[in-house]
Amino acid sequence: MPEILRIKQLSAGYGPLRVLHEIDFTVSEGERIGLVGLNGHGKTTLIRAITHMTGWQQGSIKLDGEEIGGTRSLGAGRRTAALVKKGIAVAPQGDAIFPGLSVRKHLECGAHTKLAWRNRRRRIDEILQIFPPLRSLQHNLVGKLSGGERRMVSVGRMLMSDARLYLIDEPSLGLAPKISQRVMDALWALPVTGAMIIAEQNVSLLSGRADRILGMHAGRMRGDIGHVELN
Repeated sequence: MPEILRIKQLSAGYGPLRVLHEIDFTVSEGERIGLVGLNGHGKTTLIRAITHMTGWQQGSIKLDGEEIGGTRSLGAGRRTAALVKKGIAVAPQGDAIFPGLSVRKHLECGAHTKLAWRNRRRRIDEILQIFPPLRSLQHNLVGKLSGGERRMVSVGRMLMSDARLYLIDEPSLGLAPKISQRVMDALWALPVTGAMIIAEQNVSLLSGRADRILGMHAGRMRGDIGHVELN
């Protein structure tokens, strides 16, 4: 299968702190990759590096063969909007919401491209089919929703564009087990034409469903760990 993402010798950090150390891995079209590791071992920083949100970074990141990485030391976030237009969509760790917006307005915020904006009504309807609890909450303020409902809104916003690479950071964080399972079931059921990386601490939510499970420890990639539990 064609490569969606190729990362080579990627190091990144914040200020004087280096978090990632010479990361190498590839993701092919159609793959759903689980990325596991304890807090503080680099999962979120890897996602932030791909989207140019770290303080500094160096190394190669190619999206569909086009270089989007390289060396930089300033301007975290300055290229993020351009990367979204190239086909990267992110559901950040935590709620990552606008509390004063309704569910529907919040979803519309994810329609970044002209095509996504033109098709926003159809896409919102598709997302409400993926997350049925949100249908009756469309006009409610997101800040008043439960944790699981807010996470559904965050993931739904990510899905408003037809991305080549979906990056989901800790979708089960802070959620009750049943709600976590519901969110993960929805992610596995999505018809992804590109690729997906799900950073998650709970290996059981990935086992048997992810195409590969890659481990991270102390900012380094441990490789395919299969169903090994973290400790």
